[in-house]
Amino acid sequence: MKEAIYDYIIVGAGSAGCVLANRLTEGGHHRVLLLETGGSDKSIFIQMPTALSIPMNTRKYAWQFETEPEPYLDNRRMHCPRGKVLGGSSSINGMVYVRGHARDFDEWQEQGADGWDYRHCLPYFRKAETWAFGGDEYRGGSGPLGVNNGNNMQNPLYKAFVDAGVDAGYFATDDYNGARQEGFGAMHMTVRNGRRWSTANAYLRPAMERDNLTVVTHALVHKILLEGKQATGVCYEKDGKLVDVKASAEVILSAGSIGSPHLLQLSGIGNRDVLEQADIPVNHELPGVGGNLQDHLEFYFQFRCKEPVSLNGKLDWWNKLKIGVRWLLKKDGLGATNHFESCGFIRSRAGVEWPDLQYHFLPAAMRYDGKEAFNGDGFQLHIGHNKPKSRGSVYVQSDNPRQPPRIRFNYLQHEDDRQGFRDCVRLTREIVNQPAMDKYRGPEIQPGVDVQSDEEIDAFVRQAVESAYHPSCTCKMGVDEQAVVGPDTRVHGITGLRVVDSSIFPTIPNGNLNAPTIMVAERAADLIRGLEPLNPSNAPVAMDEQWRDRQRPGGARREIA
Repeated sequence: MKEAIYDYIIVGAGSAGCVLANRLTEGGHHRVLLLETGGSDKSIFIQMPTALSIPMNTRKYAWQFETEPEPYLDNRRMHCPRGKVLGGSSSINGMVYVRGHARDFDEWQEQGADGWDYRHCLPYFRKAETWAFGGDEYRGGSGPLGVNNGNNMQNPLYKAFVDAGVDAGYFATDDYNGARQEGFGAMHMTVRNGRRWSTANAYLRPAMERDNLTVVTHALVHKILLEGKQATGVCYEKDGKLVDVKASAEVILSAGSIGSPHLLQLSGIGNRDVLEQADIPVNHELPGVGGNLQDHLEFYFQFRCKEPVSLNGKLDWWNKLKIGVRWLLKKDGLGATNHFESCGFIRSRAGVEWPDLQYHFLPAAMRYDGKEAFNGDGFQLHIGHNKPKSRGSVYVQSDNPRQPPRIRFNYLQHEDDRQGFRDCVRLTREIVNQPAMDKYRGPEIQPGVDVQSDEEIDAFVRQAVESAYHPSCTCKMGVDEQAVVGPDTRVHGITGLRVVDSSIFPTIPNGNLNAPTIMVAERAADLIRGLEPLNPSNAPVAMDEQWRDRQRPGGARREIA
């Protein structure tokens, strides 16, 4: 049988891979093979937004990775699920659409990712998106990715939380993905016509109608095929058989921040000591592969609610059935939202230039697995310090592609990260105790009023924090010795090989990662095709000009210790 040869092979049909599959097959000029270890995303539990906790915790749809004991979290092993299905993590995530602050991308440029500053990234955010309220100089009006506000904050608790932030002296922001991120306002989600709008729905399904795209599911890639310093294809396993397939142009890894460095290492590309310890021959020494691992942590600040308006009354089987039936018939109601419909982005201290704390507000008190936290009504704020200085790693353990890599984030290793969570506790209490919440605020359940001192907060945080599921930065983009890819997304020292996914972020943005991952893939698709980049934007960015001297525009000054 004649060996199939494609122009491009994309490994991973996730948030980035689906974008690339669409863009690289536009016009019909290139033959593209897209390989995905998982299978179909057509489950109701994936497509119905309110069911988000199910696919994330299901082995069929997600790699259920677990970290090594985390030394600064009392040696807890942390859950690290990654998408294993068409759409990847965009098919199992919380659907929250946050681009990050403009300065996050300027930071990339400053770290050597030339051309990835906010002015050059904003046009690609706009290209990807159709914003429910119409396009402007910040928001897209005709892109594949549908973005809205779910049920438009019909529950009164959403607005009460936003008003409480304003009462506490913070900005109100009309659009945190627009001119001003800092402040409190409505939260956005990747939902369209009541369905999860993953990159599988937004990008891959239209592309699968094209003759020049081949999608192979249940395909486990074993390694990249190399001839010297040239990537020529990949070896993958399908139905128990190994298949070698060639790429005449490039191999593109879009397997995510765990999968992409692991596959490079399985192919003998990486840190020499790591490869030799795993008995893998060194084909190309690249020290930074798998290093620089970053993530967001968060915990739930939970309160009882004095009014019977929370979603806790909707968690019994009968109400869940009614919500599900309505969604099946009409694609609306409580089934058509992720329930994170208001949010906040604030700075932890004076002297912090742009927001480093993020709130997701939920009008219920419950766990990530969808079970109620206690009997009765309640609400919770997911709060985290989003610009961590701690760094971890993803390192291969053997040449067996089925053996998970060794993952260690070193969460809270850096004192600034621990201080960030102390600020989370104290600032959140102040916000929730504003007059706007008086009608609803009951007793504090978690952390509990007895958690006050630095030592008490630190102990609580070590036991209570969970991953926000934003692993990133393990194949960082740049030109220094630890960089894995250049600003063109090509792997340093290897011809015909790129990495395009959240692993190439130099630093983690202040926000959820699906939106910037899609943006990176959109921009990379133009680089790969040799197209002129979109014209940089001159849209202004609103900042607190007195950030050096105040923690918030209308509040007391908080100095950096």
